[in-house]
Amino acid sequence: MKVLGINGSMRKDGNTAIMIRTVFEELQKEGISTEPIQLPDVSIKPCRITQGKDCLACMGKENCVFEDDDFYDIFEKIKESDGLILGSSVYGADITAEMKIFLDRMGLESIGNPEALRHKPGAAVCAVRRAGGMNTVNTMNNVMLFREMFVVGSTYWNMVYSKDVGDVLKDEEGMANMRNIGQNMAWFLKQLRK
Repeated sequence: MKVLGINGSMRKDGNTAIMIRTVFEELQKEGISTEPIQLPDVSIKPCRITQGKDCLACMGKENCVFEDDDFYDIFEKIKESDGLILGSSVYGADITAEMKIFLDRMGLESIGNPEALRHKPGAAVCAVRRAGGMNTVNTMNNVMLFREMFVVGSTYWNMVYSKDVGDVLKDEEGMANMRNIGQNMAWFLKQLRK
């Protein structure tokens, strides 16, 4: 079994990455492999589904018809994965622009390829300084729910409070929640395999 983690923060190894790694540690304890994808390391262009002669070109295809960025390869990994962790820091009371582009591409591509996400467990996590955490988690959850994924919850909202890199480690309740998400996802994945 394998779970992908998409870090939508532009701080490559910042608080969001720390949170995703914490979830991953719990999955790894249960023998589940993990792979992080950090959006600062890749190039993903906005969706072109409504543009000119290429309008709706992806519909009914196994992947995006545009292979001039990194989305094609990432979507192949998503199709092969057993679960997904989506993480974003909070920018302007919601997800980062880069995560929005990624979610648009993933959501629209999976319309034409519904089995890519259907019945996979997923969890959304966010690093928040003060406000906007619920919006951020809800935006990522909505895409998963829209694509028939099972959203994995925890004992509280899936966010950790922080400002500077490493501050998430000071939020003991938030980090305990991240560990619980990993434990819940591991349990869920094993139930799906029975």
